[in-house]
This record gives sequence, structure tokens and C-alpha cells, in this order.
Amino acid sequence: MNDTHDQNIERIEVDTMDQIRALFGSFDENAQMIQEELGVQMVAREGEILLIGEDEKRKHAREVIEKLLEVSASGETIDRGRIRYVAALVEEGKADQVREAMADTVAVTYKGKPVRCRTNGQRRYINAIRKNTVVLGVGPAGTGKTYLAVAMAVKAFRDKEVSRIILTRPAVEAGEKLGFLPGDLQSKVDPYLRPLYDALYEMLGVETYQNLVERGVIEVAPLAYMRGRTLNEAFVILDEGQNTSREQMKMFLTRLGFGSKMIVTGDITQIDLPDGKPSGLVEAVRVLRDVDDIAVIELTHKDVVRHELVQSIIQAYDRYEKRREERRNYEQREPGKKKETN
Repeated sequence: MNDTHDQNIERIEVDTMDQIRALFGSFDENAQMIQEELGVQMVAREGEILLIGEDEKRKHAREVIEKLLEVSASGETIDRGRIRYVAALVEEGKADQVREAMADTVAVTYKGKPVRCRTNGQRRYINAIRKNTVVLGVGPAGTGKTYLAVAMAVKAFRDKEVSRIILTRPAVEAGEKLGFLPGDLQSKVDPYLRPLYDALYEMLGVETYQNLVERGVIEVAPLAYMRGRTLNEAFVILDEGQNTSREQMKMFLTRLGFGSKMIVTGDITQIDLPDGKPSGLVEAVRVLRDVDDIAVIELTHKDVVRHELVQSIIQAYDRYEKRREERRNYEQREPGKKKETN
């Protein structure tokens, strides 16, 4: 890409109008955000994008836009979350990590679509799964913990590294009562397992998935079904691990057999256990962090790949919990006094 300086204008050459459309987004939604975030005006012309603004802001915007064009050329969608992530990496001097994350193809869906890491945190998570027998993936909703783990499980099965896939979740009631749901135990816990089904459907297709279930190659079951078993040559995923008790987590991890890999995912800010009952995942992170062949990967709001508002929601709750913790600490230090909070 050539660049010609003309006072407050910088030009970025593009090959096709499709590149401009992908960058600008529907109704120029992306362009408006880029202009607001980076402090430049962006104008599309045949074969080029003009950046108008102060010299320093133009240079920064140019680097961000060139990285976004690379993202688009790789087949990835440019959205508001992606723009913010790329802009943050460029600001931190880590622009090269955009290409590194995109270059990492995790697996391919049954429709032939490549599954790629979208953030550097996701890339660390995937590399940890490749290198370790047990991985604890901890992070907020929308960071791809479960989806990427399922993608790696399907890839391991296709590559004949394992002979079966086992996915499980604790059937902890998040405000609902299992006893009031119709049907037998399996039908009652199915709603809790839905995210796992959805990921498998996308990776394998419904027909292939059902065929593998009938053959016993894939098992999706509540955590209670794991007790007393030894899981050999299996890729085992425990989702929503924050809702396990200490005993359940230890029971699950000790099911590990020869030739197997275990992934535990969870969000320790969304624990649905009864008040006062410690989370098995929180304890496991502390206990196992320094054990060989076990990795603990912590994802953050920067790794959220859902709607950009999800990042804002997570950050708002983090700030709220931090203020609550500060207030509790203050009241413990100063009994009888109340700290004023906004």
C-alpha cells in the first residue's frame, strides 16, 4: 500500500470496492466508529481510502485500517468488537499479534469454514490445549472458551488422536428448579447442555453428530454420570466448571485416563452455587496452577468476541464488584461506620 502525504490527507490504496464495503460496514456503521475512536475523517473513493485529520492521528488510523483490511482479506468479519481490539493492539505496539492470531486455524466446520482465534488471549488458550494434558480456561462470557474447546476436540478426533469426545456440565440450577421440569433426568439436564450441542452441530453437522452419538463416539452428559469411570483415549470437556463443588471437581479431574486430554472452562464471576459453598474451579486454579502438564489460562473482557456491549457489561460488573469488595474491607476495618458510595 502506497501512501502520499497531502497536508492533512493520507491515502490508503485498496484493490476493490468490496474491501471498502467490508471495512465501512452496513450503513457505514464501522466507518463511523473508526472516525469516533481514532479522531479522523474517513472518505471512500474508487481505489482508495482518504484519512483526514491531525498527523499523529492519521498515522495511527492508517496502521489500524491496514490491519483491519488484512483481517477482512483473511475472510473474517469486521465488526465493532474487532475494531476496538485491533485499535488496542496497535496502541500497545502489538500490531503484529493481529496477524499471528488470524494465522492460527483451529479447525474447520462441516461447511468448510475455518475456525480461527480472534484474539491473542484465545491463541494462548489454544496453544495451551495443544501442549498440555489438562487446561483450565477461565474467563467471562463470550470469550470462546467452550466453542474453541469443542473445535479442538473435533479436530483431535478427526486426526485420530482420541477415539471419543465426552462433554459434560454440572446440572446446577441458575434460578430454575430441575424438579419442575418435565421428563426424565436426561431431558431435564438437556437445556444445561445446549451450548455444547450447538457447538457440536456447527462443527460436525446434525446428521454426523447424531451418527457419532449412536455409535458412542460422542457423549454429552451431566457431570454426575462421570463418577466411577476412567476416561481413556478421550477428549473430555467440563463446561461451566465454576458451578462444581470441590468434591465434584476432584472427582472429574481424577477420571483422567491414558491418551486423554481434559479441558475445564468456566467464569468465576458467574457462580450459581448456594451462598457459602466454595467453587471447585476457583480452588482448582489455586491448587493446580504450578503442576506440570496443567495450564491455567485466564481470558479477559478484551477476548470477548460477542456483541461489543458484552464487553461493557462485563467491565461494569467488574467495577461494581470491586467497589463492593472495597466497601466490605472498609467496614471490616472500621466497624460501625458506613462508607459512602455512589
